[in-house]
Amino acid sequence: MEALSSIVRPIAQPITHNLPDALRDPLISLLGPKCYHILLHDINLADSDCLRLGISKALGLGIIGASAVVKIPQLLKILNAQSGEGISFLSYLLETLAYTITLAYNARQGFPFSTYGETALIALQNVAISLLVLHYAGRDATAAVFVAGLGAGVYVLMTEGTVSMNFLSYLQAGAGALGVASKLPQVWTIWQEGGTGQLSAFAVFNYLFGSLSRIFTTLQEVDDKLILYGFVAGFALNAVLAGQMLYYWNSPSSSNQSVPKLQVSDKEGRGTKMANSTGSSPSKGSKTPSTRRRG
Repeated sequence: MEALSSIVRPIAQPITHNLPDALRDPLISLLGPKCYHILLHDINLADSDCLRLGISKALGLGIIGASAVVKIPQLLKILNAQSGEGISFLSYLLETLAYTITLAYNARQGFPFSTYGETALIALQNVAISLLVLHYAGRDATAAVFVAGLGAGVYVLMTEGTVSMNFLSYLQAGAGALGVASKLPQVWTIWQEGGTGQLSAFAVFNYLFGSLSRIFTTLQEVDDKLILYGFVAGFALNAVLAGQMLYYWNSPSSSNQSVPKLQVSDKEGRGTKMANSTGSSPSKGSKTPSTRRRG
C-alpha cells in the first residue's frame, strides 16, 4: 500500500490540504482527527485500521445515498401498471416493522448514523409502496390503519420513558428474525405465481449488495452481535430473492402481467359491455381482479 500511497499522494495532497472548512469539518467528524490526518492529510494508505474505517464509512454513506432511491423503480412500476401484482404486502409490512425497531435501537444506542441511516429512508419508501399495493387492491381502510399504527409505534419506540433500552434490545433481537421473515412471503409469492410480477430487479439486487456491505460496516464500527446476525440472515434471504429474479427473468408470468389490463383499456367499448353484464364499473374491472386475488 505504500507504493500506492506514493502514487496518489502528489495528486491528492494539493486538494486535501486546501479543503474548505465546510467539507473538512464533517470529514474530521466522520473519520476522527487521527484517521483524517493519516488518510487525507498524509495520504498514508498503509495504516490498515484507518483504511478499513475509511472504506467502512464510504460504504455506509454509499448505502445511505443509494437507499434514497432504491425503491423508486418499484414505486414507478406499480404506478405505471396500476397494480401491485406479484408484490406481497405482508412482506413489506414485516420489513417496515423490522426497520422501525432497528432505527429506534440504533438511534437510542448512539451508533454512527452512517451504520444505519438507510433504515429510515427505506422504511419511508416501504410505507409508500405498501399504501399503493393496498390502494390498488381496494383496501384503503386497511391503508389508513397501517399508517396510524406505524406512526404510533415510532413514537412509542423513540420515547425512552415508554420503552426501556433493555426491552428495546429484546425487540431488536426479534427485529432480526422479523427482517428475515419479511422475505419469506415475497419468496413464496414469486414461487406461487411463477414470476416476479411488478417486483423491481433494481431494488432486489441493491438489497443484496447493500446487506453484504452492511456486514462489513457492522464488523468495523458496531460491536453488536444482534445487528450483525440480522444482516447476515438478511443477506442469505436477499440472495434467494436475487436467485428467483434471475430464474424467472424471462418467464411469461413476469413479462405478460400487464397484457389483460392493457387490452381492456384499449377497447373501452367492450369493457363497458362486460361491465354491464357483470354489474361492475369498467375501471374496476380493469384493475381489481388481479390485485384482490393476491392482496
